[in-house]
Amino acid sequence: MSETPRPQRPVFPEPPAAPSPVAAPPAPTAPPAKQRRWRDDLHLAHTIANKVDSLTQARFDAGNFTVETKSDLTPVTEADKEAEHVIREQLGRARGRDSVLGEELPTTGHSSRQWVIDPIDGTKNFVRGVPVWATLIGLIEDGQCVVGLVSAPALGRRWWAVSGGGAWTGRSLSSARRLSVSGVDDLTRASMSYSSLSGWAQTKRLRGMLGLMQSCWRTRAYGDFWSYMLVAEGAVDLAAEPELELYDMAALVPVVTEAGGRFTSLDGEPGPFGGNAVASNSLLHDVALHHLSAETD
Repeated sequence: MSETPRPQRPVFPEPPAAPSPVAAPPAPTAPPAKQRRWRDDLHLAHTIANKVDSLTQARFDAGNFTVETKSDLTPVTEADKEAEHVIREQLGRARGRDSVLGEELPTTGHSSRQWVIDPIDGTKNFVRGVPVWATLIGLIEDGQCVVGLVSAPALGRRWWAVSGGGAWTGRSLSSARRLSVSGVDDLTRASMSYSSLSGWAQTKRLRGMLGLMQSCWRTRAYGDFWSYMLVAEGAVDLAAEPELELYDMAALVPVVTEAGGRFTSLDGEPGPFGGNAVASNSLLHDVALHHLSAETD
Protein backbone atom coordinates (compact mmCIF):
# COMPACT_ATOMS: atom_id res chain seq x y z
CA MET A 1 0.00 0.00 0.00
CA SER A 2 1.39 3.37 -0.98
CA GLU A 3 1.71 6.02 1.69
CA THR A 4 -0.42 9.15 1.54
CA PRO A 5 1.86 12.08 0.67
CA ARG A 6 2.40 14.42 3.58
CA PRO A 7 1.06 17.91 2.95
CA GLN A 8 3.71 20.45 2.11
CA ARG A 9 4.27 23.17 4.67
CA PRO A 10 3.17 26.47 3.18
CA VAL A 11 5.91 28.93 2.49
CA PHE A 12 5.12 32.55 3.36
CA PRO A 13 7.14 35.38 1.85
CA GLU A 14 9.42 37.04 4.36
CA PRO A 15 8.98 40.77 4.94
CA PRO A 16 11.72 42.91 3.48
CA ALA A 17 14.68 43.43 5.74
CA ALA A 18 15.08 46.99 6.94
CA PRO A 19 18.31 48.55 5.69
CA SER A 20 20.75 49.85 8.24
CA PRO A 21 19.88 53.24 9.71
CA VAL A 22 21.47 56.21 8.05
CA ALA A 23 23.56 58.63 10.04
CA ALA A 24 22.01 62.02 10.66
CA PRO A 25 23.58 64.73 8.53
CA PRO A 26 25.45 67.43 10.41
CA ALA A 27 23.22 70.36 11.29
CA PRO A 28 24.31 73.94 10.71
CA THR A 29 26.49 75.00 13.61
CA ALA A 30 24.99 77.68 15.83
CA PRO A 31 27.20 80.05 17.83
CA PRO A 32 28.51 78.41 21.02
CA ALA A 33 26.52 80.78 23.24
CA LYS A 34 23.28 79.72 21.57
CA GLN A 35 24.20 76.06 21.83
CA ARG A 36 24.82 76.44 25.55
CA ARG A 37 21.52 78.27 26.04
CA TRP A 38 19.60 75.62 24.10
CA ARG A 39 21.17 72.87 26.21
CA ASP A 40 20.06 74.77 29.31
CA ASP A 41 16.59 75.05 27.76
CA LEU A 42 16.56 71.29 27.20
CA HIS A 43 17.51 70.62 30.83
CA LEU A 44 14.65 72.90 31.87
CA ALA A 45 12.26 71.01 29.59
CA HIS A 46 13.31 67.74 31.24
CA THR A 47 12.75 69.20 34.70
CA ILE A 48 9.30 70.44 33.71
CA ALA A 49 8.41 67.13 32.06
CA ASN A 50 9.31 65.27 35.25
CA LYS A 51 6.81 67.36 37.20
CA VAL A 52 4.10 67.03 34.56
CA ASP A 53 4.62 63.28 34.17
CA SER A 54 3.92 62.76 37.87
CA LEU A 55 0.68 64.71 37.59
CA THR A 56 -0.64 63.22 34.35
CA GLN A 57 0.34 59.64 35.17
CA ALA A 58 -1.42 59.82 38.53
CA ARG A 59 -4.55 61.16 36.84
CA PHE A 60 -4.35 58.49 34.15
CA ASP A 61 -3.91 55.66 36.65
CA ALA A 62 -6.77 56.86 38.86
CA GLY A 63 -9.11 57.76 36.01
CA ASN A 64 -10.63 60.45 38.24
CA PHE A 65 -11.23 63.23 35.75
CA THR A 66 -14.16 64.74 33.92
CA VAL A 67 -14.16 65.21 30.17
CA GLU A 68 -15.39 68.37 28.49
CA THR A 69 -15.88 68.99 24.78
CA LYS A 70 -14.22 72.08 23.31
CA SER A 71 -15.64 74.22 20.51
CA ASP A 72 -13.68 72.19 17.95
CA LEU A 73 -15.39 69.04 19.31
CA THR A 74 -12.16 67.64 20.77
CA PRO A 75 -12.04 66.45 24.40
CA VAL A 76 -10.22 68.16 27.25
CA THR A 77 -9.79 67.05 30.87
CA GLU A 78 -8.68 68.70 34.10
CA ALA A 79 -5.38 66.89 33.60
CA ASP A 80 -4.78 68.79 30.33
CA LYS A 81 -5.45 72.11 32.02
CA GLU A 82 -3.49 71.34 35.18
CA ALA A 83 -0.51 70.14 33.16
CA GLU A 84 -0.45 73.29 31.05
CA HIS A 85 -0.65 75.45 34.18
CA VAL A 86 2.37 73.62 35.63
CA ILE A 87 4.37 74.07 32.43
CA ARG A 88 3.52 77.76 32.18
CA GLU A 89 4.30 78.37 35.84
CA GLN A 90 7.73 76.76 35.50
CA LEU A 91 8.50 78.62 32.28
CA GLY A 92 7.34 81.87 33.84
CA ARG A 93 9.84 81.45 36.67
CA ALA A 94 12.79 80.31 34.57
CA ARG A 95 12.17 82.01 31.21
CA GLY A 96 9.95 84.95 32.06
CA ARG A 97 10.86 86.92 28.95
CA ASP A 98 9.91 84.14 26.54
CA SER A 99 6.55 83.80 24.81
CA VAL A 100 4.40 80.72 25.46
CA LEU A 101 1.86 79.18 23.07
CA GLY A 102 -0.21 76.25 24.31
CA GLU A 103 -3.29 74.26 23.42
CA GLU A 104 -5.51 75.12 26.36
CA LEU A 105 -4.65 78.73 27.31
CA PRO A 106 -4.05 82.00 25.42
CA THR A 107 -0.60 82.86 24.08
CA THR A 108 1.46 85.05 26.37
CA GLY A 109 4.42 87.32 25.66
CA HIS A 110 6.04 88.71 22.53
CA SER A 111 9.51 87.34 21.94
CA SER A 112 11.67 85.78 19.24
CA ARG A 113 11.82 82.81 21.62
CA GLN A 114 8.50 80.99 21.94
CA TRP A 115 7.80 77.83 23.89
CA VAL A 116 5.12 75.73 22.19
CA ILE A 117 3.41 73.17 24.41
CA ASP A 118 0.76 70.48 24.25
CA PRO A 119 0.11 69.28 27.80
CA ILE A 120 -1.43 65.98 26.65
CA ASP A 121 -1.09 65.02 23.02
CA GLY A 122 -3.50 62.12 22.52
CA THR A 123 -6.25 63.18 24.93
CA LYS A 124 -8.70 60.76 23.29
CA ASN A 125 -6.36 57.91 24.18
CA PHE A 126 -5.88 59.34 27.67
CA VAL A 127 -9.60 59.37 28.46
CA ARG A 128 -10.11 55.82 27.16
CA GLY A 129 -7.21 54.34 29.11
CA VAL A 130 -4.92 53.87 26.09
CA PRO A 131 -1.32 54.60 27.17
CA VAL A 132 -0.29 56.33 23.93
CA TRP A 133 -0.27 59.99 25.00
CA ALA A 134 2.51 62.44 25.75
CA THR A 135 3.47 65.91 26.87
CA LEU A 136 5.10 67.95 24.10
CA ILE A 137 7.48 70.82 24.91
CA GLY A 138 9.10 72.67 22.03
CA LEU A 139 11.09 75.88 21.64
CA ILE A 140 11.06 78.03 18.51
CA GLU A 141 13.72 80.72 18.22
CA ASP A 142 13.80 83.16 15.32
CA GLY A 143 11.40 80.94 13.38
CA GLN A 144 13.42 77.73 13.86
CA CYS A 145 12.48 74.73 16.02
CA VAL A 146 15.59 74.39 18.19
CA VAL A 147 14.50 72.26 21.16
CA GLY A 148 11.98 69.44 21.32
CA LEU A 149 10.97 67.05 24.09
CA VAL A 150 8.27 64.38 23.99
CA SER A 151 7.50 62.57 27.24
CA ALA A 152 5.15 59.56 27.35
CA PRO A 153 5.14 58.35 30.97
CA ALA A 154 2.55 55.61 30.46
CA LEU A 155 4.87 54.08 27.87
CA GLY A 156 7.95 54.72 30.00
CA ARG A 157 9.50 56.59 27.08
CA ARG A 158 10.96 60.03 26.39
CA TRP A 159 12.54 61.56 23.28
CA TRP A 160 14.41 64.85 22.89
CA ALA A 161 16.65 66.89 20.63
CA VAL A 162 18.53 70.17 20.44
CA SER A 163 19.45 71.75 17.12
CA GLY A 164 22.92 70.52 16.21
CA GLY A 165 23.04 68.05 19.11
CA GLY A 166 21.34 64.96 17.71
CA ALA A 167 18.12 63.22 18.73
CA TRP A 168 17.96 60.91 21.72
CA THR A 169 15.67 58.62 23.68
CA GLY A 170 15.84 57.15 27.16
CA ARG A 171 14.50 57.50 30.66
CA SER A 172 16.99 60.27 31.46
CA LEU A 173 19.82 62.30 29.98
CA SER A 174 22.34 59.93 31.54
CA SER A 175 20.82 56.76 30.07
CA ALA A 176 20.09 57.76 26.50
CA ARG A 177 20.74 56.31 23.06
CA ARG A 178 21.05 58.31 19.88
CA LEU A 179 18.32 58.06 17.26
CA SER A 180 18.73 57.60 13.52
CA VAL A 181 16.11 57.23 10.79
CA SER A 182 15.96 54.17 8.55
CA GLY A 183 17.71 53.65 5.24
CA VAL A 184 14.62 52.41 3.37
CA ASP A 185 14.59 54.06 -0.06
CA ASP A 186 11.68 52.31 -1.81
CA LEU A 187 7.97 52.55 -0.95
CA THR A 188 7.53 48.83 -1.60
CA ARG A 189 9.73 48.22 1.45
CA ALA A 190 8.44 51.13 3.53
CA SER A 191 6.36 51.20 6.69
CA MET A 192 3.99 54.16 7.08
CA SER A 193 1.99 55.45 10.04
CA TYR A 194 -0.96 57.84 10.31
CA SER A 195 -3.77 58.66 12.76
CA SER A 196 -7.05 58.28 10.88
CA LEU A 197 -8.49 58.57 7.37
CA SER A 198 -11.38 60.91 8.17
CA GLY A 199 -9.22 64.04 8.06
CA TRP A 200 -7.88 63.09 4.65
CA ALA A 201 -11.44 62.83 3.34
CA GLN A 202 -12.41 66.17 4.89
CA THR A 203 -9.44 67.92 3.26
CA LYS A 204 -10.12 66.33 -0.15
CA ARG A 205 -6.83 64.42 -0.11
CA LEU A 206 -8.07 60.90 0.59
CA ARG A 207 -7.36 59.60 -2.91
CA GLY A 208 -3.71 60.62 -2.75
CA MET A 209 -3.35 59.22 0.77
CA LEU A 210 -4.84 55.87 -0.21
CA GLY A 211 -2.54 55.74 -3.23
CA LEU A 212 0.47 56.31 -0.99
CA MET A 213 -0.71 53.69 1.50
CA GLN A 214 -1.24 51.12 -1.24
CA SER A 215 2.28 51.76 -2.52
CA CYS A 216 3.83 51.03 0.89
CA TRP A 217 4.81 47.62 2.18
CA ARG A 218 3.01 48.18 5.50
CA THR A 219 0.69 50.77 7.03
CA ARG A 220 -0.46 51.13 10.63
CA ALA A 221 -2.33 53.85 12.50
CA TYR A 222 0.02 54.32 15.45
CA GLY A 223 -1.20 57.89 15.65
CA ASP A 224 -0.36 61.25 17.20
CA PHE A 225 3.22 61.88 18.41
CA TRP A 226 3.97 58.14 18.33
CA SER A 227 4.06 58.02 14.52
CA TYR A 228 6.77 60.68 14.38
CA MET A 229 8.90 59.25 17.16
CA LEU A 230 8.86 55.90 15.34
CA VAL A 231 10.14 57.69 12.23
CA ALA A 232 12.98 59.18 14.29
CA GLU A 233 13.78 55.73 15.71
CA GLY A 234 13.93 54.15 12.25
CA ALA A 235 11.06 51.77 13.08
CA VAL A 236 8.72 53.56 10.65
CA ASP A 237 9.76 55.29 7.43
CA LEU A 238 6.88 57.73 6.82
CA ALA A 239 4.20 59.55 8.81
CA ALA A 240 1.62 62.07 7.62
CA GLU A 241 -1.35 64.05 8.93
CA PRO A 242 -3.70 66.35 6.97
CA GLU A 243 -4.63 68.74 9.82
CA LEU A 244 -2.43 69.70 12.76
CA GLU A 245 -1.82 72.72 14.96
CA LEU A 246 1.56 74.26 15.75
CA TYR A 247 1.45 72.86 19.29
CA ASP A 248 0.98 69.35 17.81
CA MET A 249 4.21 69.60 15.82
CA ALA A 250 6.79 72.02 17.24
CA ALA A 251 8.33 69.54 19.69
CA LEU A 252 8.41 66.77 17.07
CA VAL A 253 10.39 68.64 14.43
CA PRO A 254 13.82 68.71 16.15
CA VAL A 255 13.57 65.03 17.08
CA VAL A 256 12.79 63.95 13.51
CA THR A 257 15.27 66.25 11.78
CA GLU A 258 18.14 65.67 14.23
CA ALA A 259 17.67 61.93 13.63
CA GLY A 260 18.30 62.56 9.94
CA GLY A 261 14.70 62.87 8.78
CA ARG A 262 12.66 65.56 7.07
CA PHE A 263 9.57 67.28 8.46
CA THR A 264 7.46 69.46 6.15
CA SER A 265 3.92 70.43 5.34
CA LEU A 266 2.04 68.63 2.56
CA ASP A 267 3.22 71.45 0.30
CA GLY A 268 6.85 70.81 1.19
CA GLU A 269 7.31 73.80 3.52
CA PRO A 270 9.94 72.89 6.14
CA GLY A 271 8.90 72.89 9.78
CA PRO A 272 5.58 72.90 11.63
CA PHE A 273 4.01 76.01 10.13
CA GLY A 274 1.84 74.64 7.30
CA GLY A 275 -1.10 73.22 9.26
CA ASN A 276 -0.30 69.61 8.34
CA ALA A 277 2.70 67.31 8.29
CA VAL A 278 4.77 64.77 6.43
CA ALA A 279 7.75 63.25 8.24
CA SER A 280 10.11 60.77 6.68
CA ASN A 281 13.57 59.27 6.69
CA SER A 282 14.42 61.90 4.01
CA LEU A 283 14.90 59.24 1.30
CA LEU A 284 11.14 58.79 0.75
CA HIS A 285 10.03 62.35 1.30
CA ASP A 286 9.72 63.63 -2.24
CA VAL A 287 7.85 60.59 -3.52
CA ALA A 288 5.46 60.81 -0.55
CA LEU A 289 4.78 64.48 -1.27
CA HIS A 290 4.16 63.60 -4.92
CA HIS A 291 1.52 61.02 -3.98
CA LEU A 292 -0.20 63.33 -1.51
CA SER A 293 -0.34 66.32 -3.86
CA ALA A 294 -0.88 64.57 -7.19
CA GLU A 295 -4.55 63.75 -6.71
CA THR A 296 -7.42 65.51 -4.98
CA ASP A 297 -10.88 64.08 -4.38
